[in-house]
Amino acid sequence: MHPRTSLLALLAAVIAGATTFDLGAQEQEVLHPREAFPYTVEADTDRVLLSFDVPDGYYLYRERFGFESATSVVSLGAAEFPAGNIYEDEFFGVQEIYRGRFDISIPYEQSSAVRQVELELKLQGCADIGLCYPPQRWTNLVQLPPGGGAAAGSSSLIFGAPDDTLLPVDEAFVMNARFDGANELTVAWQIAPGHYLYSDKLGFEVDGSLGLGTARLPAGEPHYDENFGDVEVFYDYVEATIPFSRASPDEMPVTIRAQFQGCRENSICYPPGEQTMALVLPAASEFASAIGNGDVMVSEQDRLAALVLSDSWLIVLGTFYGLGLLLAFTPCVLPMVPILSGIIAGQGKVTAGRGFALSFSYVMGMAVTYTAAGALAALAGEQIQAIFQKPWIITAFAGLFVVLALGMFGLFELQMPAAIQTRMANLANRQKTGTFAGTAVIGALSALIVTTCVAPPLVATLAVIGQSGDVVRGAGALFALSLGMGSPLLLVGASAGKLLPHAGPWMNFVKAGFGVMMLGLAIWMMERVLPGSVTLVLWALLVFLTGVFLGAFEPLPQQPAATKRLSKGVGVLACLYGALMLIGATLGGQNPLRPLPPGALMAVNGLAAQTEQPDFQEVETVAALDSLLAEARAAGRPVMVDFTAEWCVSCREMEEYTFPNPAVVAALEPFTLLRADVTANDDDDQALLERFNSYGPPTIAFFDRQGLERGPFKLVGYVPAAEFTVHVERVAAL
Repeated sequence: MHPRTSLLALLAAVIAGATTFDLGAQEQEVLHPREAFPYTVEADTDRVLLSFDVPDGYYLYRERFGFESATSVVSLGAAEFPAGNIYEDEFFGVQEIYRGRFDISIPYEQSSAVRQVELELKLQGCADIGLCYPPQRWTNLVQLPPGGGAAAGSSSLIFGAPDDTLLPVDEAFVMNARFDGANELTVAWQIAPGHYLYSDKLGFEVDGSLGLGTARLPAGEPHYDENFGDVEVFYDYVEATIPFSRASPDEMPVTIRAQFQGCRENSICYPPGEQTMALVLPAASEFASAIGNGDVMVSEQDRLAALVLSDSWLIVLGTFYGLGLLLAFTPCVLPMVPILSGIIAGQGKVTAGRGFALSFSYVMGMAVTYTAAGALAALAGEQIQAIFQKPWIITAFAGLFVVLALGMFGLFELQMPAAIQTRMANLANRQKTGTFAGTAVIGALSALIVTTCVAPPLVATLAVIGQSGDVVRGAGALFALSLGMGSPLLLVGASAGKLLPHAGPWMNFVKAGFGVMMLGLAIWMMERVLPGSVTLVLWALLVFLTGVFLGAFEPLPQQPAATKRLSKGVGVLACLYGALMLIGATLGGQNPLRPLPPGALMAVNGLAAQTEQPDFQEVETVAALDSLLAEARAAGRPVMVDFTAEWCVSCREMEEYTFPNPAVVAALEPFTLLRADVTANDDDDQALLERFNSYGPPTIAFFDRQGLERGPFKLVGYVPAAEFTVHVERVAAL
């Protein structure tokens, strides 16, 4: 079991059993659409009557119905619906739906007598277990009675207008808008039969304190246009989903302005138009309170964001402090332990009180900076990780660790100039004050540069700040998270006075050990900018030279002490392991914990090395992503999009421990696998991250076989192989 597995299991327990998904519901037999939505159709002298008998556990959306006559001499009027039920739907927001038995009546007219009409029926519905069927389009041949549908010239026909009658633009393209979440706007058009909208002519603006993101549209149908050439168009119905940020979590009035342009087939093109709709954006807490009330899947980060918005301060701060404690024992925070220990060791003999004060300065510098930088980045829409992962910043900070290491080895002493020391001689606690300030600065830099993890609690706090506009609650949760992450460091400082030896030879030995740790941290940071084989060579040199320092090649005296024997033994093992890493680097190895790449020895002996890995396609732009998503939808394949970066520690864990797992490889077999490397954090990378409302890697998004993004299944942070396999199998079953 990977060492983080148990910690993540505990994390799941902390945020309560509400995250449990009803697997039994997912394993129920799902009816075919024809069986889920059975109906009969018949016609009298002036109406077509559809009678539905929907089985229990299924329902149909009113606004998803559509009716067309494929018989040119028969025109349909406006359908007459019964009153439905108002329902809060996970996919489409507040909707009117139908269950059980109900009838729909459609008036018709015919310009000349025919015996039958070809009726095209469009509908869409869902199952209560959380599955939503794709839009259905069914054709029926309906027998007409003699003399039925005599022409009356009624003006009530909307979509069945005679060929020489043009519909007004507002009737040809009927816009509707709604808020499906605290930060998600949906704008839809009902498009009259024989008409279409251009995909690239759709645009959206708002009057209100909202910041709109990039609209997400389904793939349109290819169409050659004499005016615009090869374009994509939409028929019948289209929805655009637009993420947005809000300046305040409170309820506010909003006016939506949507730009569009469309045409009537084989006829005119309407000029570019704009439609407006006034809405009221509910308070963010109203959406948050709805999360977790049903049996549908809700991502961990969304559930935590809802907790921040809707629960009491005591619960919010306590929960995020506990989550921070769990993160403290992950690679997000563990590198800070040798940094703080080295600082304390460099002070020489310290008391428990002074050690605690130094660690408190470090933790507060880390927590305050982490909170402030996170809040500012969320408000600005920036990826805070990438800002401080520039190669020159990483190299400079790694160089600082090298300088500190050399000081630990006793090559020089870092002291203030004598003139400054003299001027400060009369200030109380002169040395302590300087030390505390310097320690706080190192803690601040560590928060920004050393820590590169994105985990669900961090994403939840940034989402609350950047999307709901509730800076106070989001920043408060982030500060509690930071204090939890730093609490174990306080124990390190408080115990330093007890654990560190008194001044003398042993103290020099301990300082040298911390010097080796500092060099290790420098190499660990340079892994983000150097090739893996180069950093493996650096690790080999560090381990080998440490073995030499421990006396691997020094002869033992005739009657050596036990410590001498132990030191030499450890030194010999270190030299052997360093040599093994050098050999691994020549064979293409990159992992210091597994220096020989899998199958390397077999390959040297002429045998084929078979190491199965998931086959990812690289994605660099939003346009390339949309193209690959369209291909996968046409092939009926689900899609997984993985965000990664060279400086992302948790991404390395996923690539080393999760993705190569045979069970994971098998579970991913039905998927089209896409990968976006956002190391550069350029405009294309930021556009890809914005498309998924992501604050950085590792983030994994999923699309079902119909091309719909399954937001509740989005994963953030490291996920162990066993848990990941179950999660992927759930998505594949959608």
